Amino acid sequence: MANSQLDPAKAFPIGFDVVKSTELDSDMAVDREILEFEDEMRKWRHALHRHPETAFQEVETSRFVAARLDEMGIPYTAGLAHTGIVAQLGNGQGPKIALRADMDALDIQEATDLRYASEVEGKMHACGHDGHTTMLLGAAGVLSRKRDLPGTVYLIFQPAEEFEAGARKMIEEGLFERFPVSAVFGLHNWPGLAVGRAAVSSGPVMAGSGTFEITVAGKGTHAGMPQTGTDQILAAARLIENAQGIVSREINPGEAAAVSFTKIHGGTAFNVIPETVHLAGTIRALSDPTLADIRERLEHHAGIVGRQFGVEVTLSYTPGYPATFNDPRYAALARSAAGAVLEDRHIDEQSPASMGSEDFAFMLAQRPGAYIWLGAGTDRAGLHSPHYDFNDDLLPIGVAYWVKLAELALRQEP
Repeated sequence: MANSQLDPAKAFPIGFDVVKSTELDSDMAVDREILEFEDEMRKWRHALHRHPETAFQEVETSRFVAARLDEMGIPYTAGLAHTGIVAQLGNGQGPKIALRADMDALDIQEATDLRYASEVEGKMHACGHDGHTTMLLGAAGVLSRKRDLPGTVYLIFQPAEEFEAGARKMIEEGLFERFPVSAVFGLHNWPGLAVGRAAVSSGPVMAGSGTFEITVAGKGTHAGMPQTGTDQILAAARLIENAQGIVSREINPGEAAAVSFTKIHGGTAFNVIPETVHLAGTIRALSDPTLADIRERLEHHAGIVGRQFGVEVTLSYTPGYPATFNDPRYAALARSAAGAVLEDRHIDEQSPASMGSEDFAFMLAQRPGAYIWLGAGTDRAGLHSPHYDFNDDLLPIGVAYWVKLAELALRQEP
């Protein structure tokens, strides 16, 4: 791969500079073949970063992936969930597993001064999916040269992870019927965790989620004569206060959960109590039954406040993603693969679950598998920040992990 002439400009007609600063720890077991391929992967990642595309709009990103796969001679199927691609390594026989990377960007205006900063107004790769896509492409190149793979590896390049559940869409369009696998694996870069470390645990690793919108409606009135109407502002405040007691007093303390109000709008003047107040927010939990319980309790509190204040409280709820749950067997397998690359002492098996959500959960609900976090550094901007940039030092680490995981998983599958 070191001598190949893969050109990102075939998919994106742009120029770019390669910024290289890798200092791999001597403990890391990254094959020379992967390290020699690193400059090329950086070019790919920077090209993707310059041209971010959001949910189900990843047209050029998909073409970029397809072009790289064509150059590697790897067969693939395009068009699942509009822009998704599934590549195949192996002849379709023997044990079958899948490795997944997300491709979409976010509606965020980039605030970096990078030479390869986003060229699309209001959009950027603020979560590192450009890096995830690149790592899976790199793994495709390395694995495609291994003639002794004891089975088949499907590479899932998934659209619309952010907010639009691209994983669910791919499943609805027959992902696992068309590409039957016994296990599926995912990863995410993780700012705050040092480069050269990984977090792999069994059970829940990310929360299930849902969003709600609430309208409090009643009789508006003059602020100096509140007795002539109903107070929608006070009712909304009471509902917010009561809802915060759901987690602290109504849910088992052993269950991690959160109720967060993130929007409140009401009123237009200092001397008018408005007729309506609008609230919105999200609920999170590490188990789907707890998530359902919180939703029911929120609806219950909305009814109580409505009766208490003589106002009409309406609540609409939109399910988000289910909890991401690692199968213990495959979490152990992922841990072994990560430990082989980074050394066992650098793998955190007790990392607390995140209350963020991840649509890879839909895949894990259909097939067992595991999702891990790769340390992206302790001094970098966080995910979804306009100052975020994927740490390119992770590219060879991620490729080495995918390759080792594929080898171990195929040997262990029946």
